[in-house]
Amino acid sequence: MKIGRNDKCWCGSGKKYKGCHMAFDNRIKDYRSRGFQVPNHQMIKTPEQIEGIRQAGRKNTMVLDYITPYVKAGANTAELDRLIEAYTREIGCIPACLGYEGYPKSVCISVDDIVCHGIPAEDYILQEGDIVNVDCTTIYNGYFGDASRMFCIGEVSEEKRKLVRVTKECLDLALENTRPWGTLGDMQYACNKHATENGYTIVREIGGHGCGVKFHEEPWVGHIGEPGTGILLVPGMTFTIEPMVNMGGPDVFQDEDDGWTIYTVDGMPSAQWEYTILVTEDGTEVLSY
Repeated sequence: MKIGRNDKCWCGSGKKYKGCHMAFDNRIKDYRSRGFQVPNHQMIKTPEQIEGIRQAGRKNTMVLDYITPYVKAGANTAELDRLIEAYTREIGCIPACLGYEGYPKSVCISVDDIVCHGIPAEDYILQEGDIVNVDCTTIYNGYFGDASRMFCIGEVSEEKRKLVRVTKECLDLALENTRPWGTLGDMQYACNKHATENGYTIVREIGGHGCGVKFHEEPWVGHIGEPGTGILLVPGMTFTIEPMVNMGGPDVFQDEDDGWTIYTVDGMPSAQWEYTILVTEDGTEVLSY
């Protein structure tokens, strides 16, 4: 539906459209006329939504901070899951993963050649030398915060330690190249270039996503691309950046028995770090880490 100049703005500010988002929308239309893929209004969060997502992100970071000292050799991953669920509820939140499309646990814990969606289990004990990803999503007042961290368990080989470090560098370079009125391809190129220069590959089929009002929203956020391509990034967009970097080839497969766990085809280790971020007027804000 077309909004008149003197109608209330679509963003919920209560202001007239002409004094709020009309110039913003006209700028997006100009990019569209030049052939850019542009976001719709559903991808652009209102100030009220942004504050809700910001609060959910802080809660999610609290959960990851809480579990960090427990992620160590000898830890039972099912017990880590129970600790995360209990703490999440203690701080007034809901674990988003639990029951999501049938997922049976409150968190994803992925070890070594498990790329993502590893299911905590009673008989899965973390061992010295493992690298581990803990991927946590938290609902607070109906909004979502999402992030993941890598952990090196005890004495880890230099090869694995470098993979974890370079993957974090890929994430931070992607963030550095995420700019208002730039494109997703700018971020993707910087991320993939750094992985490739270090002899690694990035998983192609799985990536980040819009996040905040729902667990998974548009746009889909891959981590391989070219500068100046992909969707236009504008202030108010919230999404995750979460490169999955493989020591070997990029190919992955899904466990047929549990329907969730993603492994590298060649059995080589994989690492992942994740932020939820907000595109702002002059850069970005990390909402959960």
